[in-house]
Amino acid sequence: MSESALLHFAQHRLQEAALLCMAVVYAFRIRWLLSFKDARDKQAPTGRGVVDPESGKYYSLANIAMPWAMESTRNSPFFYLQFAVFHLGVACAITLSFIIPYLPGLLELPPVVKAIQGFTAAAFVIGVGRMIRRIAVPVMRLISTPDDYFSLALLTVWFPFAFLAAPNDRGGGEGVLLTFFFLTAFFLVYVPFSKISHYLYYPFTRFWLGRTMGHRGVFPMRQPVHPR
Repeated sequence: MSESALLHFAQHRLQEAALLCMAVVYAFRIRWLLSFKDARDKQAPTGRGVVDPESGKYYSLANIAMPWAMESTRNSPFFYLQFAVFHLGVACAITLSFIIPYLPGLLELPPVVKAIQGFTAAAFVIGVGRMIRRIAVPVMRLISTPDDYFSLALLTVWFPFAFLAAPNDRGGGEGVLLTFFFLTAFFLVYVPFSKISHYLYYPFTRFWLGRTMGHRGVFPMRQPVHPR
């Protein structure tokens, strides 16, 4: 089925402009991050064996995939599972925005469509739960900013349209696809100016933290040896 001029614009030119905007803002941010001088740790190197700055960097960067390494995720594995599924839903929705215009043949495979719909549906449920928790829990309300609410609401609304757009079926009109692509474009432009951009800082913060803690003999963490 042929697409309208508006849908073609939303799938291609609008997404390209949004991606370009995001890339330019990120380029300036990364340049700013790299402009800081490397500070030296005044503490003397400590630790033994594999505990060193080099291994500490890699351990810290991989920390996100090691829920057992942090007390918060070790004691609350369900919250870590929510975190993983929610971000997989985001990845699926973003990937879908490339698949539909450039690789639509993939959506003729039922497992691909079901996988995208499964993750986006689960992410939607988690997003609703997170919004309720952010509003209902006093501590969460205290630390939340308007951007926190708006960003979470934007993602939560975006997931159902990704779910509905996944089959790429235009038999009922182009409304769902147009809404999905316009939301995606807005999301791409808004992200660099919001707290969602925290993922941009992740490799930098974990790199420096890992190197510093490795220098101090903390990373990688070693299991204590208990005397018998």
